[in-house]
Amino acid sequence: MKTIRTTGVVSGPNLLRLDADLPMPSPGRVRVIVLVDEKNEYLEKDWLKMAASNPVFADLADSSEDIYSLKDGKRVDD
Repeated sequence: MKTIRTTGVVSGPNLLRLDADLPMPSPGRVRVIVLVDEKNEYLEKDWLKMAASNPVFADLADSSEDIYSLKDGKRVDD
């Protein structure tokens, strides 16, 4: 089963209008999953802000955690 990701608007009962044409070779039945934004849903920037201020990650700022340097390991050429 191929996945196509797009956006659209529900503009009436049983009416879903997509923002772009589907790249399908011929008409046929499809399976549709509708994701609805909820008022209490966090945006990605909100998640990043909460993670950055979470005290669980405070030990990452501790310099004693920096046990590796650029001198460790060997260079890998492509």
